[in-house]
Amino acid sequence: MVGVVAVALGGMGTAACAAPSSGSAAPGAGTTVWLCRPGLADDPCTDSLRTTVVSTDRVTSVSTPVPSPSSARFACFYVYGTVSTETSTNADLAVQAAEVDSAAAQGAPFAPVCQVYAPVYRQVTLADLAAHPDLDLGPAERVTAYDSIRSGFEDFVDHELGDRPFIVIGDSQGAAMLDLLLERFVDGDPGLRARLVTAILLGGNVEVPPGRLEGGTFRHIPACDAPGETGCVIAYSSFPSVPPADSLFGRAGQGVSLQSGQTARTGLQVLCVNPAALAEGTAPLDAAFPTLGKIATPWVAYPGLYTATCEHAQGASWLNVTRTPGSLAKGPVLTEEGGAGFGYHVWDLFLAKDDLVRDVAAAEATWSRRH
Repeated sequence: MVGVVAVALGGMGTAACAAPSSGSAAPGAGTTVWLCRPGLADDPCTDSLRTTVVSTDRVTSVSTPVPSPSSARFACFYVYGTVSTETSTNADLAVQAAEVDSAAAQGAPFAPVCQVYAPVYRQVTLADLAAHPDLDLGPAERVTAYDSIRSGFEDFVDHELGDRPFIVIGDSQGAAMLDLLLERFVDGDPGLRARLVTAILLGGNVEVPPGRLEGGTFRHIPACDAPGETGCVIAYSSFPSVPPADSLFGRAGQGVSLQSGQTARTGLQVLCVNPAALAEGTAPLDAAFPTLGKIATPWVAYPGLYTATCEHAQGASWLNVTRTPGSLAKGPVLTEEGGAGFGYHVWDLFLAKDDLVRDVAAAEATWSRRH
């Protein structure tokens, strides 16, 4: 349900898996196998973020994000999406190439604004999801995945976090697991909830009653609706048009909603927060994509190449992404990998990578002023 895409200045391709590093499976103070953790050898969440920036008129430059002086004050808990290529129902806890690639592509971008922690977990594998194309999984599969990520989060809170504020970041199955985790461990805990800086939950179908900012998946954690707001959620699934009736994303009570036990199809809608315009409206996206060796830098950015707005129609809610008219930059050709029911799912984070990092930095600045 999630892949790492490679983009060059003239096109795109699918990433070849990198070999896993020998130091990636070192356990933390608890029993967790950490994929990313400060001080871990060959941590993929500290990979280079050097970027070729291509403007809308095709002028190129190179930049490297500079870590914030306060980044160590904040901890990010990242949960990767469905990537395991094992043939079992649930993955084991071995660090493999797919997990490393995902961490480098989705966890590393946040390293300039926080210390990134990512546990390996017993996720439902790609093989098992292929047998359940509607994502209506058996309870044992969901419970095994959730119990594994819950254990990692408890270890994170008990042995890694200290008294720091934290951010959670999840994609696809990882976002669905965080839906459950936040609902069960953070939403009802005023002390822990007060330390939640922001939650980025992409392709996880966070649900709310129509016209409300909270009250569905979470009772007390609202949608973000202003720049710099803290304790709130940024969530969306990107599509080029209305998600189909059988879509896995953007429709309440079906698809990825089932991974977090959300089955109601009426009275709720999937949350959409535009990462480039938290107060609603249409805005250009600051997209960036991994290049994986196709050009000289690890990343290539296309600020303003795409424009996005949250849409609600025909029972669906989604981030509607279009190419900005008049741009001379080529950029990747966005495709609905997996079919129309997936939309631009594999592109969700990359389409707004720099917007999301900026949103986290703004929330952290607010936190720092208040504490």
